Amino acid sequence: MYQSKIAGLGSYVPENVVTNDDLSEIMDTNDAWIQERTGIKERRHIEKGDGNTTAVMGVKAAKIALERAEISKDDVDLIVFATLSPDYYFPGCGVQVQEMMDIHTCPALDVRNQCSGFIYAISVADQFIKTGMYKNILVIGSENHSGGLDFTDRGRSVSVIFGDGAGAAVLTRSNHIGQGILSTHLHSEGKHAKELSLEGPSTLHWVPEIIAENPQGDDIPYYPYMNGQFVFKNAIQRFSEVIMEGLKANGLEVKDIDMLIPHQANLRISQFIQQKLKLGDDKVYNNIQKYGNTTAASIPIALTEAWEEGKVKDGDIVVLAAFGSGFTWASAIIEW
Repeated sequence: MYQSKIAGLGSYVPENVVTNDDLSEIMDTNDAWIQERTGIKERRHIEKGDGNTTAVMGVKAAKIALERAEISKDDVDLIVFATLSPDYYFPGCGVQVQEMMDIHTCPALDVRNQCSGFIYAISVADQFIKTGMYKNILVIGSENHSGGLDFTDRGRSVSVIFGDGAGAAVLTRSNHIGQGILSTHLHSEGKHAKELSLEGPSTLHWVPEIIAENPQGDDIPYYPYMNGQFVFKNAIQRFSEVIMEGLKANGLEVKDIDMLIPHQANLRISQFIQQKLKLGDDKVYNNIQKYGNTTAASIPIALTEAWEEGKVKDGDIVVLAAFGSGFTWASAIIEW
């Protein structure tokens, strides 16, 4: 069996910075309220006319990752694209990336596991490499949230949280057994699916049907719903469980963690997990303050920045962990 490793990382966020004060001008909220509950100070939003889409941002991140991995686009054997906000209902963003980057005929796979999407995508890529089926796999997480948020007082509790952006990683075959992706751990609990969801438009709620049932525009399920307290409670439980599961599977302990990069859902969740595991500030990387929650893009953006800042080094034990809609949760244990 082969070993897979991350050979290159890249990220991209739109130039348009949206601060908490900016949001307070269009809805009843304020900087103190947002920071107290989420830790977020600002986020990036696609701006009309800037040319960005979910797939375009994914391509921008992917080109950086490929260059750093010193791998040509012609060497890509598989594209795995994680997002909850594809450019089209169908086809998925994977084939758009293939066309935009002029990548030869190869498989393109889309993953729809929301906040856990990037780790799920890494797990898929890892298995393909370990079995020997593919050698070089491009994994992307990208989101355009701003185009689908309710920027009225009704949607403020959710809309202040999310931002746009993309991150990418190149996984490649390695001959160094025991170094690279050591293991991944995936879980779901579908009975809580509606606690964090977007019901329409969908095959259950097509646009004409929604308009016919809601002629006044009330209660149209176009926007995401989140049972915040319930999600928070489950997140802190599942984050801890899946991190410990991954460590145990590899004979490791919390003290062995050199860098924990959690999904950037809420700074309060990350801080709670940090305190529970008794990790120092130098062992946990957070950037939600700058970017908000970028769902499938949050971990690759944070991982890229941590690596760029020299906080992820050769030989380090790096732990990725996520929890989100589904509910789904996951972890990846990596020896860098």
